[in-house]
Amino acid sequence: MSRTDGGPLACPSARAEPGNLLYGRVQDGEVQRLGTPLPVTPEFVEAISSHGPPERRFRFTGTCQEGRCAQWTGRGCGVIERVLDEMRLPEAPAPLPRCAIRADCRWYAQRGGTACAACTFVVTDKRQAVTADQG
Repeated sequence: MSRTDGGPLACPSARAEPGNLLYGRVQDGEVQRLGTPLPVTPEFVEAISSHGPPERRFRFTGTCQEGRCAQWTGRGCGVIERVLDEMRLPEAPAPLPRCAIRADCRWYAQRGGTACAACTFVVTDKRQAVTADQG
């Protein structure tokens, strides 16, 4: 699926990679969206990676890879489907949270406003941090 203008949709749970955009910060288990997404540079990735996986603390967006992604079900993104199955949110939450990527978002295109309500609670990397003494 692509946008109405023919461009590719955006993955709202991409990795911290140069060329992607930073669009949220994880705070108290929820994503606080930035008003304007910021470009991810190699220097930024290097700086934030020194404190563990960036996806544990930030949310990034990049081009949806569809069939090249392990989360692709053949018809859509499996991440949002699993999240919505677990959360059991109402179908039409209102008002939708402010979001700079909604017009291009794979999850919104796939599941509408319900995906937006769940998106706030999706942390891309929830692995436990490994400390030096656990190592």
